[in-house]
Amino acid sequence: MDLEKRYLKTLDWSVLLILAGLGVYSYIGIAGSAAGVDKAQQQVLWYIIGFVVLGMTLLFDYRLFYNTAYIMYVFGLILLIGVLQTAPINNAHSWYNLGPVLFQPSEPMKLFTILTVARYMAKRADDPDRFYYFYKLLPVCLLIAVPLLLILIQPDLGTALVYTGILATMLIVGGIRLLHVVYLGSMGASLIGSLAVLYHFKQDVFFKIIKPYQWDRIVFWLNPDLEAMGRGFQLKQSLIAIGSGQLFGKGIDTPSQASFGWVPVGESDFIFTVIAEKLGFVGAGLMMILFFFLIYRMIKIAMEAKDPFGSYVVAGVVGMLTFQVFENIGMTIQLMPITGIPLPFISYGGSSLVTNFLLIGVVLNIGMRKDKLRFD
Repeated sequence: MDLEKRYLKTLDWSVLLILAGLGVYSYIGIAGSAAGVDKAQQQVLWYIIGFVVLGMTLLFDYRLFYNTAYIMYVFGLILLIGVLQTAPINNAHSWYNLGPVLFQPSEPMKLFTILTVARYMAKRADDPDRFYYFYKLLPVCLLIAVPLLLILIQPDLGTALVYTGILATMLIVGGIRLLHVVYLGSMGASLIGSLAVLYHFKQDVFFKIIKPYQWDRIVFWLNPDLEAMGRGFQLKQSLIAIGSGQLFGKGIDTPSQASFGWVPVGESDFIFTVIAEKLGFVGAGLMMILFFFLIYRMIKIAMEAKDPFGSYVVAGVVGMLTFQVFENIGMTIQLMPITGIPLPFISYGGSSLVTNFLLIGVVLNIGMRKDKLRFD
């Protein structure tokens, strides 16, 4: 442990203030949902634990994470394999039941994957041809693909998609060639095209690949009015609630559509809907500005990191959080299909919140130690 005064001087305290502001929004959103004040108070406890975890992360030089990255990655894979043998919760094998709390291993696996990919890429940072040939991307893609596939099996499509955001930002920072971006884009387009052909000519095969409930999410995302009181209900109610908030919202203490339970899972996946209804466009917009400054500060840390490993780690965290914020808010306003992705630092949930604090702790650790050792 080497937390010295010279490191505290370089700590980005503005990030901590942003997290405190997001905590206020989290409390307002959860308390304003059908879950009520009790869940909001539990979230306060998770926030306290999160800040403690963040503080503990600052005690160690982040190079420790470099040395232990592969060990943590293997440990995370073991947890992901083991969770497949647990009893399903909400039709998914995604949680370990630890009595008073549920532990979701896919959350810390995000950190383990980022650290492992960052270590692999950092060892090749001085090689100008590291990504010149397309096949050299395969090890990085494989490191991402293994946990992604294990999470898909659970099934948890939303969390699995987050790993694609991590991969994209880390490859961009790593210097992926534009030609390879075209290759990957063409592969993705070919996959979508193949699925479209199967849907039109071999639906029995198509629905073995795409589950019916996943297809429903696309259909009723495009047109929730097809079943406004059925499979399109969740999105329809979200749009109504957000629109009813107008410019300044209905007020924190005013009974609303969300507080009466008309917005399903308002404390988690659809917490942005609750905030927009309670605080309106202005209040929800201010929350998005907080996210913008959080991402901005992390990008600044990545640019000032003293080594490639630190830059790659921060890039992975930026990609992860940006994807989650865009997807979560987007699905509540019909910009994106509905997936089970929580809004970082806002949605209720201990595993997700503490993991995010751990990630920010690693980022701040990198920012604190951006200067090489020197004599004062």
